[in-house]
Amino acid sequence: MAKYWLMKSEPSVFSIDDLARDEKTHWDGVRNYQARNFMQSMKLKDKVLFYHSNADETGVAGIAEVCREAYPDFSAWDPNDSHFDPKTKKDAPTWMMVDIAFVEKFPRIVTLHEMKDAPQLEGMTVIQKGSRLSVQSVSEEHFKAVVKMAKG
Repeated sequence: MAKYWLMKSEPSVFSIDDLARDEKTHWDGVRNYQARNFMQSMKLKDKVLFYHSNADETGVAGIAEVCREAYPDFSAWDPNDSHFDPKTKKDAPTWMMVDIAFVEKFPRIVTLHEMKDAPQLEGMTVIQKGSRLSVQSVSEEHFKAVVKMAKG
């Protein structure tokens, strides 16, 4: 049974259009233990709401799918990478990443404001005050409601 997730990215760094162009990418640079643990729980074919954060229009821009399960985040070992972590070791990696593949771009962004106003999304992590995690679990009901709002 597929699980559902939400992953945030600043569109100036990597957008849904970038994912569509590249077809797939590794989701590196996550340096939060809870977000890392979520990625370790991801399975092939799990669906992902691709969320644009820190943008003119923050919100869900499309759908991706997990195409490779968690593996060590090699950016943590690269001293020239902005996500370098000198404490993590190759034989005992602290940080993980997954690969995601493009599924679809929505006809429009489902904005954070819209999601906060939608009663069917009550309890969704991303709309809760102080929610800053870049990777979050999403219920099937919330996933389907966001997709319906995008295509509505």
